Amino acid sequence: MPTSTRAVGFYREQHELVCDGVPLSAIAAAEGTPVYVYSAATLRARYRTIDDAFNGYPHTLHYALKANSTLAVARLLRELGSAVDANTVWEIEVARKAGFQPAEIVFTGVGKSAAELECAVALGVKAINVESAGELGRIEAIAVRLGRTARVAVRVNPDIDAKSHPHISTGLKTTKFGVPVDQARELLASVRRRSSLKLVAVHVHVGSQITSLEPLRRAAALAARVSKELQDEHAGLEYIDLGGGLGVSYDGRDVPSLDDYVSALVEEVRPTGLRIVLEPGRAIAAPAGALVARVVDLKPRTAETDFAIIDAGMTELLRPALYSAFHRIEPVIVRPDEARQYEIVGPVCETSDVVGRDRTLPQLHVEDLVAIRDVGAYGSVMASNYNRRPLPAEVLVDGNAWRVIRRRQTVDDMIRLEI
Repeated sequence: MPTSTRAVGFYREQHELVCDGVPLSAIAAAEGTPVYVYSAATLRARYRTIDDAFNGYPHTLHYALKANSTLAVARLLRELGSAVDANTVWEIEVARKAGFQPAEIVFTGVGKSAAELECAVALGVKAINVESAGELGRIEAIAVRLGRTARVAVRVNPDIDAKSHPHISTGLKTTKFGVPVDQARELLASVRRRSSLKLVAVHVHVGSQITSLEPLRRAAALAARVSKELQDEHAGLEYIDLGGGLGVSYDGRDVPSLDDYVSALVEEVRPTGLRIVLEPGRAIAAPAGALVARVVDLKPRTAETDFAIIDAGMTELLRPALYSAFHRIEPVIVRPDEARQYEIVGPVCETSDVVGRDRTLPQLHVEDLVAIRDVGAYGSVMASNYNRRPLPAEVLVDGNAWRVIRRRQTVDDMIRLEI
């Protein structure tokens, strides 16, 4: 499928929205809707910007698979030199299929089962980020039984308000994540007395979609302070894991730049001399994706507004229903019609299935295509089969070609395990 590459990401050529020069209407015509479209050039540019921002300071980027774990996306990040952050044993399996080695995998997650811990210890992953004293004890018992030394980091809960949506804010002591600072110090000290465990890092992660550097800087400062205490006791740490969490601009408002983000973290950690591990997901993937959908019906809402019902909803993109998240929505082809206000809703049998509230757009018509922007992260990975809706196709635009990287699911795919 030949194309021409003229720029990076999503932009307009005359009246039509394109991805790296490929008309979104052409992809929709070939693959149907709804369809996720990703820009490989944007993924590469975002990764390299973060990587370059360290300006020589020792670091490793572990792409957070939870943001988008489609195999082709994971492989693209590996080719760039990324390591990986996995939240489940199943993400570990996907990472290995994408070509990542166990030593390149950090295993996070607040509720790791015994089977998951056994897998991680047996594989010899780079680190298991420990969430509690009980979990550390279970890891130790598995390591003893297998005759292995398990590499661990302790996740410290710094009681810092990330000032993001409460559903994705993880740094307060009232959340389920990590070990409170005072308890963490005791736990960290105990690891050194346990011969089947090797303490490699202090870990901190205070949330997602954070749009201020202040909580990220404070978390990094605390991690650096705890790490320095351990260094003074000759603990032999290898790195500091600062998680991820930097937000992106979904609505056009200013957010910290990738350069400023990295600079703030390096400034706090530099006195320790320790390598930084960073786990970006959304910051890399979100701007690289759009969900293309088709208008299937229009009907009056008020005297001044209409419902625009599209063929994508909370089953394809859960964030608006779950978080009241905002995503830009725009026609793929803009007509010179007068603007009108729309409630853009999905087809799912739930009143919460609203994709965009009170949006002013050029007048829409049935069969028009719309693009929902910045969905490369926490889009396809959170999709479901509710109402027996099949998972959408996914397409990657790369260089002078685009290709399907996940075909559209069928009903036979859905029921195969039920027969």
